[in-house]
Amino acid sequence: MKKTLRFGMVGSGNIIETHIKSIQKIPNAEVIAIFSRNQETAEKWGNQYNIQVYSDYEEFLGDDKIDIVTILTPSGTHADLGILAAKVGKHVIVEKPIDTKLAKTNELIRVCREANVTLSCIFQHRFDEAIVDIKNAMDLGEFGQLNFGAARTTWYRSQEYYDSGAWRGTWELDGGGTLMNQSIHYIDLLLYLMGPVEEAHAYCATRAHERIEVEDIAVASIKFKSGALGLIEGNTAAYPGYSATLDIFGNDGSVIIENDRVKEWNFKNGKQYTKATKEVTKASASSNKMSSYDSHKRQYQDIVNAITEKRDPLVTGEEARKSLELILAIYESAKSGRPVKL
Repeated sequence: MKKTLRFGMVGSGNIIETHIKSIQKIPNAEVIAIFSRNQETAEKWGNQYNIQVYSDYEEFLGDDKIDIVTILTPSGTHADLGILAAKVGKHVIVEKPIDTKLAKTNELIRVCREANVTLSCIFQHRFDEAIVDIKNAMDLGEFGQLNFGAARTTWYRSQEYYDSGAWRGTWELDGGGTLMNQSIHYIDLLLYLMGPVEEAHAYCATRAHERIEVEDIAVASIKFKSGALGLIEGNTAAYPGYSATLDIFGNDGSVIIENDRVKEWNFKNGKQYTKATKEVTKASASSNKMSSYDSHKRQYQDIVNAITEKRDPLVTGEEARKSLELILAIYESAKSGRPVKL
């Protein structure tokens, strides 16, 4: 019988409900504790889900019943809180991005490895049916040589959104704007499918919002180490908000993902890939069958299985670091006006 792994949540913003409900769907996992500096919201969630609430982080980490800590606080605090958890033997999960600084990220990865605890970061879209199908098809060589990849997130955030928290839109705690906060999911997918980037040349601007330090529009041209080319757009000034899209074009096939679902998928031989049969057929891809929290639940199941089986999860600290490194290179290029090599 598998051991039930017990989670402690750090932070009590609205995103916590997605994590609690996802973990509740896993038979060998449960949430037993919440730590937050905001006792009002922590008590609300604690009462709703019958979870113990802590107001002191050291006391929270001292709870021997907690196996895994999930960190849902502002981005710039992720590594610091994760390092403290790892040092007392807790497995560590952080919301995206893994942190806002590479040095702190490197330290978090090192401490977790030395403490022999699992580190993962929430990039749940890697577990979308569409992405699982595409990755499987790529592993079978169905796309042939990859030539172009693009990630575009054209959303809208109101001024009230940025004004709702003192940390929002700051370099110190938000770590960036539309790229670091909104676009990072599809940037992660672009790297996951297309491979590492060699060079980026970018522009960033703050056009539609006041009282923020960071960008609300960013564009970057990128060159992958494979020789393929690509584009990245991040936008929270696209009123009223449109879509997140991912384009992958290869010699033998192309796919376009829009809002986490397959919009177009074509191969030269007229066939498509389906996860269900593990082979190339003319059937539709299974990628448009998603329900609420499915991808979060799948990622949590992968992490729990990885801990139980003593293996790495799909999203390791090293994997999560890749999108941070690229976004920071884009910021550096926008600031300097020159291409930046990774």
